[in-house]
Amino acid sequence: MAALQLARLGAPERDWLDASAHLSLLAREAAAIGAVLNGRTAEARIGALAGLIHARFGYRGDRETYDDLDNANLIRVIERRRGLPVALGVIWLHCIHAAGWEGWGIDFPGHFLVALGGAQGAGTLIDVFGEGATVGSPDLLALLAGITGHPTPIEPGMLRPMAVRDVLLRLQRNLVGRRAAAGDRVGALASLEGMLLMAPDVAPHWLQAADLHRVLGQTDDAIACLERFLALVPSSDASDQARAQIALLRQG
Repeated sequence: MAALQLARLGAPERDWLDASAHLSLLAREAAAIGAVLNGRTAEARIGALAGLIHARFGYRGDRETYDDLDNANLIRVIERRRGLPVALGVIWLHCIHAAGWEGWGIDFPGHFLVALGGAQGAGTLIDVFGEGATVGSPDLLALLAGITGHPTPIEPGMLRPMAVRDVLLRLQRNLVGRRAAAGDRVGALASLEGMLLMAPDVAPHWLQAADLHRVLGQTDDAIACLERFLALVPSSDASDQARAQIALLRQG
């Protein structure tokens, strides 16, 4: 539901209530699956959810227009049944939790994954962009090689579970980056402000917001963002630079 509210910032004209009703339907269906398959193997549970999400409701990764902004907006993802890995991951995690199972996001380099928890706490990795295919070590090595261009070992931190808030931030970060790359600084700032509402304690976001406000000529807002950053990080090289920027902005 938090992702849905963030999506409203970028698509205020869309029917978010219809999207909410769809999420409720998914949750009811997933809960029914959970009641039947609780205690079954991870593969059986993943297969059942893949049948619900991808076969029945038609969700898939958008490989054709991957960089489309709609792929990172949950309302539009629900309407189009297409999205980025992290957006589809939100759908998967919603269903996993509704089924009564443990699941979490994995911030794997270049490709968001979901893990379904097991009896011993270990997770089975799921490629939600690949319609629920399970992921093993060879797949992870292939993903890394595709990013780096050469064989790269898997580091332990690459498979660290993400907090729910971090999943939402990754989803929103896609919108900020795509809008900024397209030259839409106003849109990038609007998406970034959604991140600041959700995570006001993440200091680098305030620096990014200050830079966007500065480029847009919004001096007072830029100074306010820099001051928020300094309240979080009062002493560092970045803090010294922030103070220097504030001085320059006040000089006009």
